[in-house]
Amino acid sequence: QVQLVESGGGSVQAGGFLRLSCAASGGTFSSYGMAWFRQAPGKEREFVAAVVRGGERTYYADSVKGRFTISRDNTKNTVYLQMNSLRPEDTAVYYCAARPGPVTNMSTEYDYWGQGTQVTVSS
Repeated sequence: QVQLVESGGGSVQAGGFLRLSCAASGGTFSSYGMAWFRQAPGKEREFVAAVVRGGERTYYADSVKGRFTISRDNTKNTVYLQMNSLRPEDTAVYYCAARPGPVTNMSTEYDYWGQGTQVTVSS
């Protein structure tokens, strides 16, 4: 059983930046594909970014490509999401997710979830 705890959310103005962290415990972190999803009020949960088990490949939603960077440190059991050039439409609760094996962009295929961290971007 893997436990995930996100941190780093907050309120920023448009154009600002935040760095989210997700600390994992209770499993072999390097065996899990990791991803970030987000959910805005009244909307479906959507894929943001994913990183493969070794960290050598990453994937992004078109809406964040070029602005967000996902990375992981397997020595610290932590995955990060660096978010630059934030926009009001990035406002959402951001969730960290893990699944054994390859990553996907489908939330239903992830087994473990954090509690979420709020990101609010004002114009």
